[in-house]
Amino acid sequence: MQLDPAEMHPVLNRLKRARGQLDAVIKSIESGQECRVAVHNLATVSRALDRAGFAIISKALQYHLQDAEHPATEDDLKELEKLFLSLA
Repeated sequence: MQLDPAEMHPVLNRLKRARGQLDAVIKSIESGQECRVAVHNLATVSRALDRAGFAIISKALQYHLQDAEHPATEDDLKELEKLFLSLA
């Protein structure tokens, strides 16, 4: 399944925010801030990336469930399961 950039707009926004948060992690380390600041920001980035991944998988599932012309095959479902588990 190809990703539709229009449908992925919220995911792209989330990824861009995560990129900004990652920049904050890098700056906090470079400036010698307390470790809790860096770890807190890093945890935020990690959650944002996971949520973006889950949103992408969700769109793929919706695509296969709603598209009568291209129903999900057993291989499609196995691939989606692998993708899902890779984020766990």
